[in-house]
Amino acid sequence: MKKAAVLFISFLVLISFESCKRKKYTEVVEVPLPNKDNSIRIGNPDDVKASKGTFALLKLPYKFSDFDPSVDAMTMEFHYSRHYLNYTNTLNKLVAEQDKADLDIEEILKKLNLTDSELRNNAGGFYNHNLYFQIIKPESGGKPKDSLAATINRDFGSFENFKRQFTEKANTQFGSGWAWLSVDKTGKLQISSTPNNDNPLMPKQEISGTPILCVDVWEHAYYLTYQNQRKKYLDNFFKIINWRKVEEKYVAAIKK
Repeated sequence: MKKAAVLFISFLVLISFESCKRKKYTEVVEVPLPNKDNSIRIGNPDDVKASKGTFALLKLPYKFSDFDPSVDAMTMEFHYSRHYLNYTNTLNKLVAEQDKADLDIEEILKKLNLTDSELRNNAGGFYNHNLYFQIIKPESGGKPKDSLAATINRDFGSFENFKRQFTEKANTQFGSGWAWLSVDKTGKLQISSTPNNDNPLMPKQEISGTPILCVDVWEHAYYLTYQNQRKKYLDNFFKIINWRKVEEKYVAAIKK
């Protein structure tokens, strides 16, 4: 009888313990919704600093909010102060570990061992974003002029043909990646796309050359504004291209 009583008490304790466990893991906790006092605030590009190392963030001559409505301020801030910053910091760490801190970024990319995925992704991420943030400008767009305009007409027939081909290449890049306008070794303009953070400076690319224009088609570059409408993002991207800067890149590329 005593043994039975002990077993019964043990059974009650076990039921009580299991009940407490279920209550602990099924309890609903209410999370307050955002309000005006804790809403997201857009920062200042000048406040974003890379860790000490060989490569620094490009200093932006504009604010994150200056590209509305083509690209929203939050996307610009996350793109610059999270993604670009992370690539820069990681690249600085990698080149220090691999004794490549004395090389410039183009040398690193041209001599890249493609099996070194960490360096490949972060060196590409740094270079690609560095170019992207250089060749955009608020209230810009329009068409190229001077020698670049003439070369676009020569190699693509017209600016409209170039725009259509570049947009199509960017829009059909499967998954994350980039689209490029590059100058090849013969001085001809070439349109291409690359997956992930690859670019035309890296070895074994389908089209090699010196990039003068790029567009980021990773989702972090446009998804908050456009969701799955990549084509709409690309159409609006042409409204913020700084063609004067692209022309400078072109002139420098053909002199190499």
